[in-house]
This record gives sequence, C-alpha cells and structure tokens, in this order.
Amino acid sequence: MYLAWRIKNRNEDAIWLWGMSVICEIWFTFSWLLEQLPKLSPVKRTAELAVLFDKFETVSPQNPLGKPDLPGIDVFITTADPDKEPLLVMANTVLSVLAADYPVENLACYLSDDAGSLLTFETVAEVASFATVWVPFCRKHDVEPRGPESYFSLKKDPYRNKMRRDFVKDRRRMKREYEEFKVRINALLDMVRWRSDAYNVREESRALRRHRELYGDEPIERPKVPKATWMADGSHWPGTWMNSSPQHTYCNHAAIVQVMLKSPSNEPVQRKNEESRCLDLSGVDVRLPMLVYVAREKRPGYEDNEKAGAMNALIRASAVVSNGPFFLNLDYDNYVCNSRAFREGMCYMMDRGGEHVCFVQFPRRFDGGDPSDGFAGYTNVLFEVNMRALDGIQGPVYLGSGCLFRRMAVYGFDPPPPQERHGGCCRCCFPRKPKTPGGVDSDEERQDFRREDEKILSTYQERFGNSASLIDSIPMAEFQGRPLADHPTVKYGRPSGALAAPHDPVTQSMVADAVSVIACSYEDKTQWGRRLGWIYGSVTEDIVTGYRMHNRGWRSVYCVTSGDAFRGIAVINLTDRLNQILRQATGFVEVFLSRNNPLFMTPGMKILQRVAYLNLSTYPFTSLFLTVYCLLPVLCLYSGQFIVQTLSVTFLAYILILTVTRCILAMLEIRWSGIQLVDWWRNEQWWVIGGTSACLAALFQGVLKVATGIDLSSNRTKTSTDGDESTEPHGLKWMWLMIPPITIMLVNLIAIAVGVSRTIYSSSPEWSKLLGGLVFSVCVLTHLYPMANGLLWGRSRGKTPTVVFIWAGLIAITISLLGVALHSPSGDHQIGGSITFP
Repeated sequence: MYLAWRIKNRNEDAIWLWGMSVICEIWFTFSWLLEQLPKLSPVKRTAELAVLFDKFETVSPQNPLGKPDLPGIDVFITTADPDKEPLLVMANTVLSVLAADYPVENLACYLSDDAGSLLTFETVAEVASFATVWVPFCRKHDVEPRGPESYFSLKKDPYRNKMRRDFVKDRRRMKREYEEFKVRINALLDMVRWRSDAYNVREESRALRRHRELYGDEPIERPKVPKATWMADGSHWPGTWMNSSPQHTYCNHAAIVQVMLKSPSNEPVQRKNEESRCLDLSGVDVRLPMLVYVAREKRPGYEDNEKAGAMNALIRASAVVSNGPFFLNLDYDNYVCNSRAFREGMCYMMDRGGEHVCFVQFPRRFDGGDPSDGFAGYTNVLFEVNMRALDGIQGPVYLGSGCLFRRMAVYGFDPPPPQERHGGCCRCCFPRKPKTPGGVDSDEERQDFRREDEKILSTYQERFGNSASLIDSIPMAEFQGRPLADHPTVKYGRPSGALAAPHDPVTQSMVADAVSVIACSYEDKTQWGRRLGWIYGSVTEDIVTGYRMHNRGWRSVYCVTSGDAFRGIAVINLTDRLNQILRQATGFVEVFLSRNNPLFMTPGMKILQRVAYLNLSTYPFTSLFLTVYCLLPVLCLYSGQFIVQTLSVTFLAYILILTVTRCILAMLEIRWSGIQLVDWWRNEQWWVIGGTSACLAALFQGVLKVATGIDLSSNRTKTSTDGDESTEPHGLKWMWLMIPPITIMLVNLIAIAVGVSRTIYSSSPEWSKLLGGLVFSVCVLTHLYPMANGLLWGRSRGKTPTVVFIWAGLIAITISLLGVALHSPSGDHQIGGSITFP
C-alpha cells in the first residue's frame, strides 16, 4: 500500500529524487520479503542422549557385550600457515577432539597441514605425547571444556561439583604438565632451526671433505649444500623447508601421511598407577583415538583450490584409512567446548528419517570478544534466528565449520527415495559394484555379469578416481551410516550390533593408498570439486557445497546443544570483520551469476529453501541501492526538497505503521530466538556498514571475476593474533573498504550544516522539508555510528591511517561542492552556477 501510494503521488518539484527513492524502496521491499518468507516455520530441536545410549551402547540380544554400536566419526581440522595460525591454538583444538566423549575406537582425528610445515608436524607429535595424560585426566574427572587452554582459563570455580578427593592434586599436576607443554610448543621454532643449522653444518663439512679428497687444496669454488630442514631422526623433511628450495616450498612439496596415534583396540585399556607419568589413572580407560597428520601434494601447474581442495584430500585419505561414515570439519581455532556434542549430532543422523540428513550444522561461538564492543555479537541474529528458521524448511545452510557430514551425501549420491526403502541397495548407493552371484553355470551369464561389473567400475573410476581402496570403501560407508532397523517403520536400516565388531588395524598399504589419493594429479579427469566433495570455483565453497546437497533432495539439521558445542577465536579487528563480509558477499555474487543460481534449482529443493538461497545470493546487490539511499538525505538537504512533495499526514501515517510493524516483528524474533535487543540492533547497524563498504566492493569484484576471470578477492580470512595494530578491535588494514562509509558520514554531516544554515537564513524557509532531510540523515548516521566510534573514539584512536581520511575527505568535499553548485540559493540549478554561502 505504501509503495502504491508513493508511485501514485509523485514529487513534481524533484522528480529525480522521487524516482531514485522509489526504486530503492521497491528493491528493499523485495529483499525484505526474501528475508521474511523463510522465517515462517522456525524450529527448536532437543537431542535426547539417554535414548541414544540405550539404543547403541546397552546390552541387547544382538549386542550381548554392550559394546558401542555407534558409527565412526572422522574429524577434519584444517590449518594453512603456522606463521599466521598459532600452533598452540591448533594444538588445543586437536586435544579437545581427542578428549571428546565418543567411543574411542570409532573416533579418528585428521589434521590437514596445507603448508607442509615441520613445525606443524612436530606440534602434532607433541600433542600425541601430551594427550596420553590429558585425555585420561578429562575422562577421570569429567572436565569441561576439554581444550586445556580454555579449561585452565575458566573464571568459575573449577572445584565445584567434583567428588573425587584427588581432583585438586591431579589438576595442579595437570596444569604444571600443560605449562611445560606450552614451553615445548613455543620453543619448537628455535629447536628446529638449531637442529637444521647443526645438520647443515655437518653436511657442509662432509661436502668440503669430499671436495678436498677429490681436488686437494686447489682453489676451486666451495661445494654448495642446500639449506635443508631436518627432522629429529636425521632425515630431510619432505614438506616445506624454512629456507625455500626447489621441491620444498609452500606450493611445491610432496604428499605426507603419518599416523601419529594408532587406531585403538576394541577393549578398554586401564593403566596401572606406576605406569602413569604424573597422575593416578588406575581404573581409567587410557586409549586414545587415532590421530593422523596429512599434507597433500602440491606442484606447480596444479590448482590447489585452497580449503576446498584440502577438504577433498582429507575425505579421500580418511576413506582409505578409517572410512568413518560421518565426518566433522573444524577450523584450526574451533575447539570442542562440549564433549558430548558429537553424540548430540549423531542423534539426528541415527533418528528415524535420519537417512535423509546430509549434515548437522552447529552454531558458531567465539571467545575473546568484548560484549560491550559495537562490533561484537552481530552474528547472533544469523545463528539464533535465520538458522532456526531454515531448520523448519529443509535445513540450515553450511557455514564452513562445526558441521557433521554424512559421507555419502558429500560423495554426490541422492538420498534414498521412499519407494526404494527395502533394506537393500537404493539410489543412495547407486551406482555400486555388484557381486557375481553364486550358482550361475552358464558361461554367457558369467560374461554378462563381468561386463556389468566392468561398466559400473568404470563409472566409479570416472567419478572417484582409480583408487581401488577408495572405491571399495563406498559400500561400507553407506551401510555403516544407516540408522538401526529397530522399528517396523524403518525399512532402510542396519541390524543392531553390526558395528560392534573389531576394526581392522591401519597397515602400511593403507597409508600408501592414502598418499596416492592426495596426489595433486589424482583429481584429473574425475568429478572431484565439480559434483563430488567440496565444490571448486567459488570463495564461498561452503555455501555452494551445502546448496548442491539441498538441491539433490537432502535436508540438514541445526543442532543447538545444551552448552556451546564449539568455540573459536573472535574476530576483533574491524577490517578483518569487513574482510569476512567481503569474502562471503563475493561468493554470493558468484553464485548468483553462475549455474548455481537458486532460480535454476531442481525440484528436489523446497520453495522456501529456494527463497532462502535466493536471499543469500542477491544480498550483495542490495548494497548498490543502500548506498544510493544513504546519499538521498544529502541530496534532500542540498536541494531543499524531499522524497515526497510534502510531509502529509498520509505519508507520516505510513511511516509510523511501517516502523511499528518492523518493531513488532523484531520483538517476536527476539522473544522466540532468545537473542538480546542489542544484538538485533547491532545486526541492523552492520547491515548498513557492511552494505556500504564490503558488499559494495564484493559486487564489483564478483561481476569482474565472472565477466573477465580476474579475481581480486582475498584468498583466505585470517584472524589477527599478533602485531601492534592488528590486535586492536578497531585496527585497520583494508583501508579502501573504509572510504565509502566514511564518505557517506562526512557528506551527511556537511549536508546537515548546509541545510540548516540555508533554511535559517532563507527568506522563505521550508522547515518541513528540512525536518524530513534531517531525520533521514540522522538515521543514516545512527546506523554508521559503530564505525565512527571505532575510527575516532575506539582503541584505534590515533592509529587510523591518515590516507583513509584524506581520500574520504576529498570525495566528500567534491560531492558537497557539486551539490552546492547544482542547488544554489539563487535558484540556478545548472552546473557552474554561483556558489553562495550565508
């Protein structure tokens, strides 16, 4: 009704101003509808861990010993650069995973080191050693959280509700052990350098000695010995060397797979007291989950595809080694805060109808943020409102970390259709390799079966590559991922106790196969990155990967645990935060301008889920209209006009009704989601800040990349952890992102001064139009206030690069002069008219 009234009642005095405002308001209405429609059926879920325990870990006729019958979970932790991603943070993440409350024999942890760094490798070795005391300590005293740094940093009383008398003594000893562990981690760099220098000096001496044996004391050039990086066993490190050398650089190194902790036995192992290093662990299961270090091969001429490529390499390597039917991916800084989170996620996978769940997304929480900071908490609306709303349709989108996946869904298979749920094969495992039936006497029938086997095997090789171990693992992963067939309504399931059998140990042939499947050339002529695994070609590979699964008919689940499942390091840097928005928005533009456009989805996706993805992909385009709308009050104050002819009662009534309705909707969202009012308001502010800065740049970058192939976007989003300015919550690095919003603030302030002065000194002042422009401009400045606070009064005061203000000031002055010249008080509206000030 408001838009119809606006279109019908044109402002003839400023038709150009009226036209721009109406176009922007039409787009805002369209964008608002796209955002609100998926919120029609929000859902809150609760997992019952007691039911999971009764079904999978209690004595039954099929499982008389009561051994864990839960499917395996492979946990993937990705790290890319030990110089920018602190080793101690990564070590805490690995330790928290190893100490998770899940059957030890069904849990495996894989660390992907994209840099192939010896520092990361030796950190994992130290973690494996320290885990022998940390993990049993967590089991003995049931401590939470199970990352040692976060646990020993708790501000609450650590002795509350601890019943064992030796807890105080064990905690003190454990803390002393952890302090020594941190000293060893922090000294790794110097230790590796000292060791490498010593070995290099030895090699130089040997080379010089051989040189003298051959040439005597002749003045010939000394032999050159490469400055290698050496391992503790006296061999060259096959990955990246500290001193770059051919075949040993970040983008050119061999594949490495090293099992740091072997797969545990199926029977609990209790250590005697005298065998413990510092704790009394008698009666405590001291087994540890399997821990594997993985560094994929990188060579010049082969695209590494960044995180998506690393994840696909982990999927293949884990399929050959442990082949868990489910896997969880974590960033290097996302430690396990709730040790039972794995079980809660498995509740939804093993529930009735869980065979249609492709992934379970956990909310992302962060440590280190300041609750009073204007830049903190703006993501709460995304996690508590939008994700819960999508959970009532087809499920939340994939957010890049803290997500439990079904392996078969990532392999590109479709969910099992209802008509094919009969306990055997279904489309979920098609095409699959059939077995030649027994009792076939005809040679012709044998040949037909053999030709069919060869045809299906060829299809597998075209999709997954030529690894026989990887292909053979697919049917097993499909079977182990089924829910229990413990009810007549569950037709597509597995018998109880089927997974309680002992697991095969890891052999050298498995490790060799894992090395072969992470070779840089393995994906050639396969569908990895195109239809299988993480999808390549977008900086938001997470959104596209989840979109492909929903498009095939899978659904996802949003799992909010009783305590935070995972916690990471908060982005406390203003420009790092804007850089995140820039990366995400650039990916959304790429999605909209590609074949992944939600408008071209298949019937496998529900209508409202399509609307949700369309809202994400069109979100950056709003920045263009938002920037224009934020400049409209400037034009109003300079021209003495407003977006309407007059501030009539009808216009004010519409504005009042719209405002009240928006507030009611906000209160409803706050009430059912549980967020705070301040979080909702920060989200509104960041919608304007991000829309006038990062999203505007992303729109340009995305269109440029799709049209010309030139990629200007940042490859990775790092969290600043050291450095003088980078640790400040309002520090600046990407200064060019700051210029548009600062310019908008400056021109609005100048326009307010010019508009007020003109109206005061005018012979026939129009106060109503001035009031409209003032309220409009103040509204824009209120939304941009957090940026002004960070630049002028925050912790970065005095550290803001002067060039940011210079460029913003020059642009603002230019726009102001043009506005004054075009709309001078004498009524001359032509360029070059007199510029008159009161």
